[in-house]
Amino acid sequence: MTLMAGSDIAVISVNANANRYNLRQKRVLQEQTIRNPQSAIRNSLVECVPNFSEGRKPEVVAQIADAIESAAGAIVLDKHIDADHNRSVITFVAEPNVIVEAAVRAVQRAAELIDLSTHTGEHPRIGATDVFPFVPLEGIAMDECVALARAAGKRIADELGIPVFFYEYAALKQERRNLETVRRGGLFGLKERMANEELWKPDVGPNRLHETAGACVIGARKFLIAYNITLTTDDVLIAGRIAKRIRASGGGLPFLKALGMKLHTKNTAQVSMNLIDFEKTSIDDAFQAVKREAENEGARILKSEIVGLVPRAALDESAEYFQTIENFTEQTILENRLLHVETQALRST
Repeated sequence: MTLMAGSDIAVISVNANANRYNLRQKRVLQEQTIRNPQSAIRNSLVECVPNFSEGRKPEVVAQIADAIESAAGAIVLDKHIDADHNRSVITFVAEPNVIVEAAVRAVQRAAELIDLSTHTGEHPRIGATDVFPFVPLEGIAMDECVALARAAGKRIADELGIPVFFYEYAALKQERRNLETVRRGGLFGLKERMANEELWKPDVGPNRLHETAGACVIGARKFLIAYNITLTTDDVLIAGRIAKRIRASGGGLPFLKALGMKLHTKNTAQVSMNLIDFEKTSIDDAFQAVKREAENEGARILKSEIVGLVPRAALDESAEYFQTIENFTEQTILENRLLHVETQALRST
């Protein structure tokens, strides 16, 4: 049964488990609190979900998170660290007048702590701060997030000397709208294109990679769900074939991006996915597609994970995939994390 909000909760089967019913009622109250116009921490709210090329030194990720929160009013909601990908994802929120400063401080600290010239890891990357999306959450429009993203990019280029490419809704060139196009060929592929193709000069900043921080892709987009599925095989070629068949670019599910990766620390293979419109392609759609293709390859799904936070509307507790999610808690739900920090803010006033 899909998690619902508001009056939709009244339409519940009489055979539903009583505990689940109570949980749903609790979540309705939480959502009402989140939308309280007298919120202690915001009137309008922007979310940023930067990806950093460091997943093996938690202390470095902690320092970047501290830099974000050094901008008064910025709040880190979640940190996800992956040693195999050698990548971390930090989710934070702030009001529009704070979010750009927090972003610049994050990129500056990452540039000081991460040396991309010595970086190794499974995930494609072109920068110490690889990608930095701005997402409208509440009381703010997409075009305002576009302006914020471009303002942050301009400061990062001018103050830190890092070349910046704008993507998604903030893209200045249609060829750069898709992140994977900018990141094609990795750091060295981008370096070659910057040197030899007029089309690939950065939108702002020097026409050369930063010596240790590389480049940065900054944009504005809708909410994205990062969802990974681990297989019972260690054959990364199988994971790659599955990814190719299920992603939108290969004729598979719309609004789905996917890559096959090897998890060396777990001796298994993974299908790593981004659901860029979960209302069109759901987590269950992605799960079932991987399950079907894995079975065709003689493999099975071992477990799955959500990277970062997920909106409540994207979850279906009754679906098969839900039981496979590793380390899922109520605090994985975006609205619950927001409620938690709002409650803390109220108690401190």
